[in-house]
Amino acid sequence: MQWIIFMLLLFISSMEMLTQNRWKKQASAGLLENCTGCVLCSEDNGCITCHHRLFLLIWRDGIRQYGMCVHTCPPGYFGVRGLEVNRCTKCRSPSCESCFSKDFCMKCKDKFYLYKGQCFRQCPPGTAAQPGTRECQETCEPGPWSEWSACTHESRTCGCKWGVETRVREVPEAAREEGTACPSLLETRRCRMKKHCPGGE
Repeated sequence: MQWIIFMLLLFISSMEMLTQNRWKKQASAGLLENCTGCVLCSEDNGCITCHHRLFLLIWRDGIRQYGMCVHTCPPGYFGVRGLEVNRCTKCRSPSCESCFSKDFCMKCKDKFYLYKGQCFRQCPPGTAAQPGTRECQETCEPGPWSEWSACTHESRTCGCKWGVETRVREVPEAAREEGTACPSLLETRRCRMKKHCPGGE
């Protein structure tokens, strides 16, 4: 009977030692840190699922992938909330620092310019970089000036020494839609009028 009790105690003691050694190995590998916020965690791959408010960030190192639960997704990723798991999804463009969706960038990395959700090395033709930002905006290139209008003063074309004449130029529809700042679209200048109106008006 004593022999059986001795063997049972020896078995329990060896199991406790194995558990402690495994715990030490996991702790030394940084698993406890990597499993912060995890609901399920793997010794080899880190977080598998996260608490409902956190995002699961998965990154690759060679052929292995690791998971981590984060409050906000890092640069180059955007958060997608789902029914089962919230994920950090990588922006498709490597030049994008933050994106709204996979293909729509909101901020580009240094040395790139943002235009309509895409990142460019230089602003596309017909656009220019805005002062203080790395965003491109449509440039307003109005059409040609119209002919000068008739010389008038208070809506009359005669009966006064000096009047004003005007000319205008049109803006392309695309520039109007973009709300682009345009150069002057209206010009006026002084002009001489006929002092006497026909018929003595």
